[in-house]
Formats: sequence, C-alpha cells, structure tokens
Amino acid sequence: MTTNGTSPRSATPKDSLLVLGIETSCDETAAAVVARDAQGRGRILSNVVRSQFDMHKIYGGVVPEIAARAHGDCLDHIISAAMAEAGIAYSDLDAIAAASGPGLIGGLIVGAVSGKALALAAGKPFLAINHLEAHALTAGLTDGIKPPYLMLLVSGGHTQLLLVEGVGRYRRLGTTIDDALGEAFDKTAKLLGLPMPGGPSVEKQARGGDSKRFKLPRPMLGRPEPHFSFAGLKTAVRHAAKAAAPLDAQDIADLCASFEAAVTETVCDRVAVAMGLVLDVLPPGLQRALVVAGGVAANTALRTALQELCAARGFVLVAPPLGLCTDNGAMIAWAGAERLALGLTDGLDAVVRPRWPLDPTAPPAIGAGVKA
Repeated sequence: MTTNGTSPRSATPKDSLLVLGIETSCDETAAAVVARDAQGRGRILSNVVRSQFDMHKIYGGVVPEIAARAHGDCLDHIISAAMAEAGIAYSDLDAIAAASGPGLIGGLIVGAVSGKALALAAGKPFLAINHLEAHALTAGLTDGIKPPYLMLLVSGGHTQLLLVEGVGRYRRLGTTIDDALGEAFDKTAKLLGLPMPGGPSVEKQARGGDSKRFKLPRPMLGRPEPHFSFAGLKTAVRHAAKAAAPLDAQDIADLCASFEAAVTETVCDRVAVAMGLVLDVLPPGLQRALVVAGGVAANTALRTALQELCAARGFVLVAPPLGLCTDNGAMIAWAGAERLALGLTDGLDAVVRPRWPLDPTAPPAIGAGVKA
C-alpha cells in the first residue's frame, strides 16, 4: 500500500470542494481525497493505492475474479486510510466519486457499490466516473492545464488520441484497431520470459540492447488518420525471437530495444498526425499542450521522443507524475470534483459499464474490433 502527493487538511480553505474518489477498475485498489478551490485549482489531500501485482504475477496477467475478490477484501481499509491521511470526517466531504467504467465488471461493482453506500450513509452526492475521463482530466489537477488540449492515452487497456474540449466533451481522433500499447508490452515481455509488469521489464532490458539489430515493422506509419495497430508488431517480435532461438541475454535485450524503438517511432508518427488535425482548434494564442496519461506514459524513451516532437511542433508536453499516470484514486476524485463544480451528479441507480467510450459518436476505425 502506497501513499503520495498529499497535503495537510488544515491548509484547505472552507470554500473548497472535497471529494473522495474510489478506483477499482482493474488491479489497483485505491482511494483518495482531493480538494478543488473556487478558481479550479486542485490539491491532493490523500492518495492510497494497493497493488494486486503479487496476486496475479504467477498467471502472467490480471485474473478478473481474483481482482474483484481482492478489491472486496481491502477496499474498506483503503478508504479508511485515505480519510485518515486527509484528516477529515465523512461529514466534511462534498461528494463521493467511484470509477464506474470502463474496466473489469466485478471490480467496478465493488467500488461503485461501496461508493454508493457511503454516499447514502453520509447524505452526500454520488458521482459515477468514467475511468478514461479521469485520466484525461488529471493534468488539470497536477499542472493546472485547462481544455482544450490534445491527449494521448496509452495504457494496458486503451490507446487513443483525443481532443479534450471540456469536462464531458471529448473528440476521439485515433484509436487502436487491435491491441493496446500496454498490452503489446506485456505480451512481448511474456514471450521473452520477462517478469510482469511487462512495460518496466522491457524498458529495463532495452537499455542494454541494440535497437537496430532486428528490423521490426512500424504499423500504420504515414497513414493520414491517427489510428494505431500493435498486433502485427507483437507477432513480428515472436517471429524474430523464433528465428534467433535459443535466445541469450543479449538477444533479449536487442529484441526489447528494437521493439521499444518501433513503438516510439510509431506513436510519435501517429501523434504528429493528430497535432495537424487540431491546429485550428488550438490557435497560436493558446498554449498548445499534448497531455500524456496511462501507465505506458512512464516509459522514458517514449517520453523523450514525445518531448522532442512537441518542441518541433510548438506544443508543450504535459505528463503527470509517474504515480498519477497509472490507476489511482486521486484522478477519480478530481474528475468528480470537476463534474461537481458544474453541478453534475449521478443517482444511486447509476450503472457500471465494462465499456464506456469517451466519444460514443466516433465512427468505427476501419478494421477495428470492440476496443475502439
């Protein structure tokens, strides 16, 4: 269980909105309290996260049933720890927010039901939060960035480029037509016998590898629409590994470096296309920002390449601290505070949704499955 980014309750003005956020959409059980002042500035009063990594690592991925049971076993303790760290009582809260999709349905039910029960008992409004919206709005909490801005979401379950126009207003520019980027990292790690989580393992190996040794494809490179595809790249790694077998330590490092280089070049190409599409919406008078969120945003090579791209295109790269790129309760609480400030709340009959696109009107990407 970890805590980070907190400030004492005593410094919180009385006119601030205080929101408890609950996150249980995948394999982190998290709760946090966030304050939002009248000027829209945010502050994290507590942020408690318990990872289920040790429970799932022997399976090579997250097992939904195990995840849901683990959330149920510890969520009340996580919430109590977050409230104690913030130094407040439930009566001090203005609302309670819980991730209600997209994600693993069992875990979402645990978090949403807990949030609704607390809201009912405390007599506070309930907010059903879109997990993706929480990622999209985190930069407002950490860096004070206000819409509109371009967002790259890269995680184990989603890879999308979005124009964030405001709270509840998103335009999807690009999406993966098959695997999410984090999923490609995890499957590459598993293929090469590396420990989970795959992203950090591949990145660590890549530092000692030759990124030019294996000629891996750059899927969708140069296409006019900013969609992604990583299934073919993952397959190419498998074929390269089979051809080089038996693999020694240097082979694995070279494969990881080649994979990371292919990913970095592909993502930057797709982001560059999206930048061109939003120039009319982000005029020169505004600070043009590219916000990066999701667990894969922690990859150093990707961050460095995106920083260089932004500098060349007149954008500012905004990447939340690593602990707030991955799933956490603070982002749920902040999304709840932003919605509450607009007078938006949900009933206790709000449903959880395993799929909940930010832009439901976006046309299907050619060749895409249900993840789009």
